[in-house]
Amino acid sequence: MKASRIVAAGAAAGITVLALSAPAFAHVTVQPEGTAAKGGYAVIDFKVPNERDDASTTKLEVNFPTDHPLASVMPEPMPGWKIDVTKSKLDKPLEMHGEKITEAVTKVTWTAEGKGIEAGYFEKFPLSVGQLPEDTDQLAFKALQTYSNKEVVRWIEVPQKGKEEPDNPAPVLELSAASEDGHHGAAADDDSGSEPAEKTSADTTAADSSAGTDTTARVLGIVGIVVGAAGVAYGVLAGRRRSDA
Repeated sequence: MKASRIVAAGAAAGITVLALSAPAFAHVTVQPEGTAAKGGYAVIDFKVPNERDDASTTKLEVNFPTDHPLASVMPEPMPGWKIDVTKSKLDKPLEMHGEKITEAVTKVTWTAEGKGIEAGYFEKFPLSVGQLPEDTDQLAFKALQTYSNKEVVRWIEVPQKGKEEPDNPAPVLELSAASEDGHHGAAADDDSGSEPAEKTSADTTAADSSAGTDTTARVLGIVGIVVGAAGVAYGVLAGRRRSDA
């Protein structure tokens, strides 16, 4: 009896861990590849999961903030997707590399030429953007996700600090502080036509640290599973010995 209780408790604990580790829901998000520093350039990825079991995602429309326009927006070619870049005239021209910019990208649209993102999958849509504004800590991009059944999900609700996340949050890009040496990352070097910067020792150290942390976490996880299994086995054995006695 006691042994069966121990086994049941172990199974319940495992189910609880899985439930806590699973995300409540998924939505369209945006993250930089590396850092997105104020005043610099960055490559950002819009991550789009398919949340429907009976339809695929066939279109993504990303609208750019008009209060902080970006003079340079370049999409990366993606097999199976047609990309349209929409530009609009600016009320107030921007200055970039000594030149006045009178228009900026206001929307980028990806349209599937095949099946798109099928059920159970996600895809990343990369963009090279800059110069990032220096007078804000984040940029919100309102996005529309269209499914093959004509359903449109509007990810346009901008999250507010101190409040619960809305049901359909807009993708928000967090901007980091500009570097003190005035360099804005490899993206800026690529845009100017110069050679990309080599990895620094700090980059290598950070990568090694991240890899070490991941390895440690895996080892601890395996140890935890082994210890848990040993505990269950011990409980079963102890229960049998008591029953025999």
